[in-house]
Amino acid sequence: MTEVKVAIGGREFGVACQEGEEHYLHSAAAMLDTEASALSAQIGRLPESRMLLMAGLMLADKTAGMEEQLREMKAQMATVQQEVETLRNTPPPEPQRIEVSVIPQSVTDSFAEIAARAEALAAKVDEKLSA
Repeated sequence: MTEVKVAIGGREFGVACQEGEEHYLHSAAAMLDTEASALSAQIGRLPESRMLLMAGLMLADKTAGMEEQLREMKAQMATVQQEVETLRNTPPPEPQRIEVSVIPQSVTDSFAEIAARAEALAAKVDEKLSA
């Protein structure tokens, strides 16, 4: 066991912890210190036991709120997962048949003839303009 000194609410405490867990203890103490400091700023000097009790209750309240949010998010995730599973299990829609009408060869030939005439006229206009 390792002895670690932590400051909470302006007071120092010696706390024992397992070897290698000092970081977690310091993090937890910092959270408790934040709540204790807020209490001290609002109420003033409190007896040590009352300050620690109230700071612990404030953290427990925050934790309960976070647990409720986590439950709600898990419920939402379950709903989303069900929707995804439903979509995965739904067979794909039948392909739609789209019919494209075929342009008759006579129409294609007519357009080719019109294009050739237009090009011939354009060539004659170019000749007259350059002359």
